[in-house]
Amino acid sequence: MRSTFPIVGIGASAGGLDAFEHFFRACREDTGMAFVLVPHLDPNHASMLTEILQRCTSMPVVEAEDRLAVEPDHVYVIPPNREMYIMHGVLQVAMAERARGLRTPINSFFRSLAADQADRAIGIVLSGTGSDGSLGLMAILEAGGVTLVQDPTTAKYDGMPSSAIEAGYATKILTAEKMPAALLAGVRSFVETEVLPPEPKSDSSLRKILAHLRSATGHDFSLYKKSTIGRRIERRMAQHNLDDADVYARFLVENPAEVHVLFRELLINVTRFFRDAEAFAALKADILPGLCEDKPDDYVFRVWVAGCASGEEAYSIAILLREMLDERPLPFSVQIYATDLDDEAIAFARAGIYPHLIEQDLSPERLRRFFIKEEDGYRVKKEIREMVVFAIQNVIKDPPFTRLDLLCCRNLMIYLEVELQDRLIPVFHYALKPGGVLCLSPSESIGNHTDLFAPINRKWKFYRATPTYKSSRAVIAHGLSWSPDSVVKAPDGLMKNSPDFNFAEQTRRVLLQYFAPASVVTDLQGETLYVHGDTGKYLRPAPGQASLNVIEMAREGLGPDLRLAIRAAAQEGTATLDRQIPMESNGAFVMVSLGVRPLPGLDPRQNLLLISFQDVASPPPAKSGRKRALKPAELSRIEELEHTLAHLKESHQATVEELQASNEEMKSSNEELQSTNEELQSTNEELETSKEELQSVNEELITVNAELQSKIEQLASAQNDMKNLLDNVKVGIIFLDQQMVIRSFTRDATRVYRLASSDVGRPLSDIRSAVDGDDLLVAAKVVLESLIPYECELHINHDTWLLARIQPYRTLDNVIDGVVLTFTDITSRIKAVAMQEALMLAEGIINAIREPMLVLDSVLNVVSASDSFYREFRLAPENTVGHRLYDIADHLWDQPDLRERLQKTLRNRAGFEGCELALDFPGVGHRSLLLNARHFIGTVSNQALLLLSMQIQP
Repeated sequence: MRSTFPIVGIGASAGGLDAFEHFFRACREDTGMAFVLVPHLDPNHASMLTEILQRCTSMPVVEAEDRLAVEPDHVYVIPPNREMYIMHGVLQVAMAERARGLRTPINSFFRSLAADQADRAIGIVLSGTGSDGSLGLMAILEAGGVTLVQDPTTAKYDGMPSSAIEAGYATKILTAEKMPAALLAGVRSFVETEVLPPEPKSDSSLRKILAHLRSATGHDFSLYKKSTIGRRIERRMAQHNLDDADVYARFLVENPAEVHVLFRELLINVTRFFRDAEAFAALKADILPGLCEDKPDDYVFRVWVAGCASGEEAYSIAILLREMLDERPLPFSVQIYATDLDDEAIAFARAGIYPHLIEQDLSPERLRRFFIKEEDGYRVKKEIREMVVFAIQNVIKDPPFTRLDLLCCRNLMIYLEVELQDRLIPVFHYALKPGGVLCLSPSESIGNHTDLFAPINRKWKFYRATPTYKSSRAVIAHGLSWSPDSVVKAPDGLMKNSPDFNFAEQTRRVLLQYFAPASVVTDLQGETLYVHGDTGKYLRPAPGQASLNVIEMAREGLGPDLRLAIRAAAQEGTATLDRQIPMESNGAFVMVSLGVRPLPGLDPRQNLLLISFQDVASPPPAKSGRKRALKPAELSRIEELEHTLAHLKESHQATVEELQASNEEMKSSNEELQSTNEELQSTNEELETSKEELQSVNEELITVNAELQSKIEQLASAQNDMKNLLDNVKVGIIFLDQQMVIRSFTRDATRVYRLASSDVGRPLSDIRSAVDGDDLLVAAKVVLESLIPYECELHINHDTWLLARIQPYRTLDNVIDGVVLTFTDITSRIKAVAMQEALMLAEGIINAIREPMLVLDSVLNVVSASDSFYREFRLAPENTVGHRLYDIADHLWDQPDLRERLQKTLRNRAGFEGCELALDFPGVGHRSLLLNARHFIGTVSNQALLLLSMQIQP
């Protein structure tokens, strides 16, 4: 049983304390609401949250205990390392199954709150990390409740608020301090009130709103449950701070955009994967195997998911069928039709991308098997996506799918009135094959249509369609639009008796009772519509099938005259007044005065007859005379015979006339039937021809579809090849259209332009470049105009050289549709060329100097030597270049003093002068040398080098 006051569940995690304080400082102490706080607490430490929050509010703040009844104007906090639920307004606290790890206490409590309070549940998500609370808000919205989410820009940690907002589960997005005012503004719609008959004004306002909604969108919500409709209309009124439904009805007329917002609000688009997991387990284990048995090779297993919302349920059934086909290969194919009224929900379902929240509803194995993990969530794999066809359909008025094996309509009919539910069940039976299965939610049933379905699983509401044609007749009777019949009903005020005594009305009733004859009101065929007075003396139920026709109910003697009088009044408008007819009553004949008068009805198109019966007093006995008077019995018998003879003559004449008229009508009807039969035969032949044409078109479509499928696979393969090619060539590529807008780019292009995936569709001029100026963009525009390729070298990041090429973008039809920018790394080539040039220049300089010179690297290997060095010391280049200085000339240069000076020069990056060295060179003789050294850095190789020059002393 729901509480008589609102219960507000509030969830928070990191940064939640600050949000709690802002919330309760702005909250009054007499709100009439109860607040249940579910923060993420450390399981190993006692919580001080109750003491801290008590300073922010005058309401009692207590730590929740098991079986604690919730009271208004109280605040309850979940204890550490506990899980909490609510049932019948009483908190249920239990030890947590796991102390740490993947725990979602906010989701658990919100779901129990939705189940306990239904459309009066209120859920709030404040600051926190992760996504706990989002699925709980979904359950509250599904139950028709209200959800508030903290503005992520004001939250210390925006993970939980952002997750709830991105999933679309936020009724309002507010700061923490504004939430109490929003709750108080809408509290009138949550408080339980005494059930009273609806006021005519409010009922009239609701009809105006729904009529305007129907005229603007074409969808009729008049047979949706008024509680659900009213709750959502009140929610929209609260958004605009409106209290009067009439004012909101005028607001809809003046603001067409609000009509579509209200339409979205009335739609039920909350669902999830494998909702009611036990029901899907029963479907897989008990229902599907039987449905799939003994199917031919070319069989198509057809499923319809009505009211699929955002597609999770349709994909769940597709996953079950795919798993079953993998476990036991079957020869047939599967086609699932998923329909909904909401075009946005259908578009979302077609995309097949769902947030990371689905990890809580799907096992890791199913996530890995049937989904592709992406940055924004999970994408349904192609093999599952191709099993489902999504379409926009109004199940209430659009034709249903037919020849179905399985029809799943869960949690849709609970929002419809009983009258509409009774009309949908025969439609579902009509759509299913004999033996097909209907799947409903645990809260729904087939009602009184037990002759159409046989129960399979009463707990999870699986029903098997029984072979009968009743549903076909029902569908034909109602057509394909199940709008309510236009029955004129008297206002409620006219049906109620006046509390004051009315003498005129009472007098009229007494006069009618004692002086007006017994009468009946019939239509022109004699069917009784209204009875006044005691007509049992003149009419009685005819034996056999029950009938209200007065001619069949007339007692013996009245029937023929009554038939003639009704015929005269119906066809000629002639009234029959005071016609005396003998009628048998209790074994004797009595005279009855019959009157038949045309009676104008309230509707001029509806003609009525007033038939009245009245007894005729017997005539007094005749006086005696001279002549012998006949006995009274004889006179009576003579009169009776004369009257009977006249009556028989009239009846015979009327019968002959009726027979002639009937013969003419039958001839005319026979001719019409023959004409209709010929038309039907012609139509049947046309239908046969159309069927053959449709079969031919269907075969062509199947062929074209197969070709398109093959081309799609080829295109997918080509796209995969192109992606791998562009990822591996390590060439930056940017594709631009004619307006210099980015079409696509490769990863290496980000070295020149700071591009992100979201930049596709933006002008290249908006992106910052690593190259100074906009020469590339100007050159691209010139190439687009002149179609002459452009090429240049770019120097970026001080040590990187790129070769930039700009060429026209040509389509397969040789149409210029933009330009292509490519950037190839040529750093190694530039460095090699520069090195070669530098070496050639150095060698030229060195060779031009007469003094012997050496160029050494950082490990004292000889990089180059002058020609004078080779001549003076009689060495060959192959024995010098690339060798260490200490190893040439039989280690003659390996002198301790020289080694120390060279090492010091490399360490200090300095040089030395005047190092004297006397050496005896083989084949040359004694030489006295004066050595000078200089340290420098190569401009191309960026390596430390030493220039060692030698002066030969005399």
